[in-house]
Amino acid sequence: MVQPERRDGERDSAVEVIQRELTSFARRARATAARIHPELSLVSYTLLSHLDEQGGCRATDLAAHYALDKSTVSRQVSALERSGLVVRRVDPDDHRVQVLHPTEAGAEILRQVTVSRRQLFGDRLTDWPADDLARFADYLVRYNEAARED
Repeated sequence: MVQPERRDGERDSAVEVIQRELTSFARRARATAARIHPELSLVSYTLLSHLDEQGGCRATDLAAHYALDKSTVSRQVSALERSGLVVRRVDPDDHRVQVLHPTEAGAEILRQVTVSRRQLFGDRLTDWPADDLARFADYLVRYNEAARED
């Protein structure tokens, strides 16, 4: 029978490896984003992608969804607007609200970056069996769902 202390030590060790590897993943993701499109940071890509997926949303919705400070989102959105990638439109249902939408240029850059990122991930995972990919995808979804509850 495995001692409870040993299980706790193995769990702690596994959590440490996960934390280290996720940190490494995040660093690589930022560096890769800079190489794929130097003008589109990982945060900008993420926000632009969310706007595209949602068909537009308010800056406060972006901040809430990604658990970011409103000032951080405001700076990122301003940079996207200056780059001509995002435009603000008055919400037809509530004229007091402005909704952010990708411009045609923003949608095109998003498509280009998405294709490049998918290719990069596909290349890294090409030797993985389908069952491993499915399991890994399930674990990432499970982890992110738990993180949203924080």
